[in-house]
Amino acid sequence: MSKDNAPWVRIEKVGQHAGEVVQIRGWLSRMRSSGKIGFLQLRDGSGSIQGVLAKADVGEEIFAKSKGLGQESSLIAWGKVNPDERAPGGYELHLVDVQVIQNAEGYPITPKEHGTDFLMDHRHLWLRSNRQHAILRIRAEIMKGILDWLDDHDFLRVDTPILTPSACEGTTTLFETEYFESKAYLAQSGQLYNEATAMAFGRVYTFGPTFRAEKSKTRRHLMEFWMVEPEIAFCDFEENMVFQEQMLEYVVQRVLERRARELKVLERDTSKLEQIKAPFVRLSYDDAVKLLNEKGVEFQWGGDFGGGDETIIAESFDRPVFVHRFPTAIKAFYMKPDPDRPEVVLGADLLAPEGYGEIIGGGQRVDDLALLEARIKEHNLPPEAYAWYVDLRRYGSVPHSGFGLGLERTVSWLCGLEHVRETIAFPRMLSRLYP
Repeated sequence: MSKDNAPWVRIEKVGQHAGEVVQIRGWLSRMRSSGKIGFLQLRDGSGSIQGVLAKADVGEEIFAKSKGLGQESSLIAWGKVNPDERAPGGYELHLVDVQVIQNAEGYPITPKEHGTDFLMDHRHLWLRSNRQHAILRIRAEIMKGILDWLDDHDFLRVDTPILTPSACEGTTTLFETEYFESKAYLAQSGQLYNEATAMAFGRVYTFGPTFRAEKSKTRRHLMEFWMVEPEIAFCDFEENMVFQEQMLEYVVQRVLERRARELKVLERDTSKLEQIKAPFVRLSYDDAVKLLNEKGVEFQWGGDFGGGDETIIAESFDRPVFVHRFPTAIKAFYMKPDPDRPEVVLGADLLAPEGYGEIIGGGQRVDDLALLEARIKEHNLPPEAYAWYVDLRRYGSVPHSGFGLGLERTVSWLCGLEHVRETIAFPRMLSRLYP
């Protein structure tokens, strides 16, 4: 077997080169030996494979050097791809040569149990584990699925600012920064700008990081998270919910189809995800309050649901549930009141099953000029900061709706995670800004 001209191949594609000698560039997950045979578990980011190293094939020097490598040493290995039904990926490598790039010593994350704080302090290394690989691959699949669905349904991606001069939902949870001679804020949402671009293009979306300075330590909250925010012109409240459920059904079924291996690594009960089919349940806020009261929760009409309330509501259904028509007093200034019942808005939160809470919030926007100006005044917002936004109701105003899906909560739900901190490579939490 010759390594001359052997192609560099990613591990996930070695099956396309059965019987051939290939080159693998990656890292050593673990090493064990038995006499004159060594077994190197190699990974390259796309997958892992076992390389069988025989002293007779590579010689004393290479065998000894390979035998002494530490976990996460970097190397280039050449070997023949052999089918092996016992191997997780169905193949193993019969190694013919190994070139050590760097011998790593004292890798801090070992097979023993480590506490969460230790693992989060070493997040830059923890990302190399099988579990974290599975989560972040599922995250990437969810993102790609969302983008594909939106693009296939005539939505145009139009990016919105991260630095903004005003708030989308009030200033109490904003990160403030200096902007030369004035102040700016890290965006809570791209929605207001989306409304402008929707009036230009009809169907738009933005997908990017958003920031909430909420002093929350719950398992559902991050200070920095990603949202996809579609906005649709000539779309009412009911049509908006149809867009949401169709998109989410597509994404869930796509993850089940394309990321079955990763879901298995996470030991996810996929039978619960297989039930995620549109249409979803529609439950009015009034009925949600009644449901909570019937379950023994002392909840009064007019309040906002906490995480525990959302869990109790969602537990009553086997698929996501829209809770709609919340009290106008607890919703943002841009939410359109129900014409038949102005004390509630034409908005809905979509609650995920299994206790994962709200993953989408959305609704119909105020499209009447006088009403929008009145709502801005009621919320004590500076009119000059929203002059451009009010202009949208002066020049060609139409009924329009939109929603925002929180990516990390969606990842947490589909992966079956206990905490949202594992859903992004480097989470930002109330007490964590490192690494």
